[in-house]
Amino acid sequence: MSGRAVIHSARLVSGGAVTDDAWVALEGGLVSAVGTGDKWTALGVESDRVTDARGRWLTPGFVDLHCHGAGTAAFDEGADAIRTGLEVHHRHGSTRVVLSLVTATQADLEERVAVVAAAAEENPLILGAHLEGPFLDTTFRGAHDPALLRAPDADSVARLLAAGRGYIRQVTLAPELPGAAEAIRTFVEAGVVVAVGHSAADYETALAAFDAGASILTHAFNGMRGIHHRAPGPIAAATHSAGVTLEVINDGVHVHPEVVRLAFAGAPGRIALITDAMAATGASDGIYILGSLEVTVADGVARLTDGGSIAGSTLTLDVALRRAVAEVGVSIEEAVTALTETPARAIGRGHDLGLLAVGYAADAVLLSDDFEVEAVFAAGRRLV
Repeated sequence: MSGRAVIHSARLVSGGAVTDDAWVALEGGLVSAVGTGDKWTALGVESDRVTDARGRWLTPGFVDLHCHGAGTAAFDEGADAIRTGLEVHHRHGSTRVVLSLVTATQADLEERVAVVAAAAEENPLILGAHLEGPFLDTTFRGAHDPALLRAPDADSVARLLAAGRGYIRQVTLAPELPGAAEAIRTFVEAGVVVAVGHSAADYETALAAFDAGASILTHAFNGMRGIHHRAPGPIAAATHSAGVTLEVINDGVHVHPEVVRLAFAGAPGRIALITDAMAATGASDGIYILGSLEVTVADGVARLTDGGSIAGSTLTLDVALRRAVAEVGVSIEEAVTALTETPARAIGRGHDLGLLAVGYAADAVLLSDDFEVEAVFAAGRRLV
């Protein structure tokens, strides 16, 4: 049938299970059928639209909740930069991406959010914008310009929401700031997912924010107080709160593999592996600009030139997957869930993204035995 494609003879990893000798039919941008064996042959698919997986891994497309750019381009820099960065991440299995914007002036953020909204209207693979700032704590600011950080106010929030035209998917804020409680309420009522991050909040303050509607912990363990046996902090507040997703940058730099393992054990089904990738991803070491700050990238590790704070990563999600299985020691089912189903659910897209099941988006990644990307499909179209 015209427009229909099939991937067959795969080890399908979806929904927390592995299915051998599986096939998936893609049609009209959606998954139209799933099965095992050779029943796919009855579908009448043209030979040039058939992919023989030959027993390789097949997963849903990866969903990145937190990504700043790649290929020397930062998503803050406009439409061309967005296209450049996405091309890199698509090659590594990320089929749907939330475009993260760093702290900037109110006017610049409104302009940048509007650019992302326009791009998302044209390209369904762009899930919208993530505002990582300016409503952050100065102590745990990381690679955000301290001169531009501030507390949220009703007017600023309203203007950002208007500029985003419904395409702001996530906002990271520090819940201890004046006006944060009102901002959380306003964002949540507008359909924006609120994340706690870059924050000096203690356990009680973080817990109150999650009770008020915040539902993500931004790059857990980074940009926040750590876990202490008498002061558990925001990480423990997140693991305690059943509806909260914990972002984790599994690059071996931001979080030790054993701590990543503890996170998976402490919040099963609620870990979302993210990249937090900046412009040097898929590019060479050197000097880059993140927001308004200079970053030096050496041996693939990005740090502020002034002060040495970690400044995003050069991670891609296929690498995060390989590290999760080989170094952290989680199962392939858990690792794939953390790249697909969990992040999709975290931003309210669990009904149509993150699974290879009938009616879901035709996003798929074909991987070798060693989890190297061999083919990528998005909205039914082969990208790689």
